[in-house]
Amino acid sequence: MTAPHTAPNTAPWGALLLRLSLGVLFLAHAGLKILVFTPAGTAAFFGKLGLPPALAYATMAVEVLGAMALILGVWARLAALVLIPVLLGAILTVHGANGFFFTNAGGGWEYPAFWAVALFAQALLGDGALALKPTPLPAAPRQPVHA
Repeated sequence: MTAPHTAPNTAPWGALLLRLSLGVLFLAHAGLKILVFTPAGTAAFFGKLGLPPALAYATMAVEVLGAMALILGVWARLAALVLIPVLLGAILTVHGANGFFFTNAGGGWEYPAFWAVALFAQALLGDGALALKPTPLPAAPRQPVHA
């Protein structure tokens, strides 16, 4: 039975809106790294942070592929979970030392943390309406029948 405070007929549409918003944001951030900073410039920045420059290319690929998976609804729950470490890495390597508020110089960790929580909420909510390939979930364990 559905609790009276939920709207099961609109929940999939809310999950779709969240999924599309998250996907577009990641596509924009990947585009910034690729088109503005350039892949070589992004790799150099990662190197200055003490990270392997090759990690920049992996990060850009994960951002683009994750964004497309979210936008199209292809295993969106899994895509959301895969993208969380990208944001946690941004907090640990760039934004964490800048304080909480994103308006601080260099951007604090407020925005990437909220973004990570939104991705986790997407994973919990599900793929949403119009997903092209919903995330396969393991079957629930069968409960023994007691006589």
